[in-house]
Amino acid sequence: MLADAFRAETYRLMRNRTVLFWSVLFVPLIGVVFGAVGNAVLKANAEKLAGEEMPPELMIAMAGGPMNLAAELVSAAGNVANPVALLFLLIGAATLYTGDYRWETWRLISARNGRVPLVAGKVLTFALLALVAMLVLVAGALIEKSISAGFFSRPITFDAGEGRLVDALALFGLSGLRILQVTMLGLLAGVVGRSLLAGLFVPVVVSILQALSPFALMGMGIANDSWLTFLVNPGQGYDVIAAAVRGGPDAPTADLVVRGWTSLLGWTILPLAGALAWFRRQDLSKE
Repeated sequence: MLADAFRAETYRLMRNRTVLFWSVLFVPLIGVVFGAVGNAVLKANAEKLAGEEMPPELMIAMAGGPMNLAAELVSAAGNVANPVALLFLLIGAATLYTGDYRWETWRLISARNGRVPLVAGKVLTFALLALVAMLVLVAGALIEKSISAGFFSRPITFDAGEGRLVDALALFGLSGLRILQVTMLGLLAGVVGRSLLAGLFVPVVVSILQALSPFALMGMGIANDSWLTFLVNPGQGYDVIAAAVRGGPDAPTADLVVRGWTSLLGWTILPLAGALAWFRRQDLSKE
């Protein structure tokens, strides 16, 4: 039954070119275009900027220093779950999770399959969509960096030493989990509210409030590394785990990493479980 649901959802998704464009192609295309324009402007004003104080990375680029694509791959993999990419992936998630409410097709589909496999098929289909979008985002970032190297005549190298490929894979997987975590809020909101707008905007609002929560908790005397701060804000858990993967002198302690995993997994599993429980008892006779 799960295989049937997954096959049906992927078929419908492949026919929805609008969702595929906005969720998969738009952000990488904009990144490449803006990056190329920015590098062109920077190149044109290189003489004016000479001697000015600039970030070290920018100084190396303008000086024509070598570009290590392996290091850029690690950076791109760790930046896949950025807010802009998350926002446009939420469009695909909300459409996928709530489309049957909008078109009133649940009563037809649910008569042919179990409710849990139906939801699971949608989640697996979105996971596939997110994977493709993440790969395209990484490819777009590497293309943008290669264009930058061309502007400043920088030689391109690929030094995968110091475990860079392992770090890239770990950060890529972690970013995928972060994307699923945010979109699970959309699944829960969409199922409860039976609305595409709920599935789209509730995760956005909740994520903004979570990002601001450390400041509110610090105002109440609660430390930034406390259990409560982590449990309220899974984004902080994601940042801590990513910092642990990158390593270095500022790497977080094992205790903080455990708190990060607890928060990130909790905010992924609990909304999914809540959506499944609600959907199993939902009246779909009018949907």
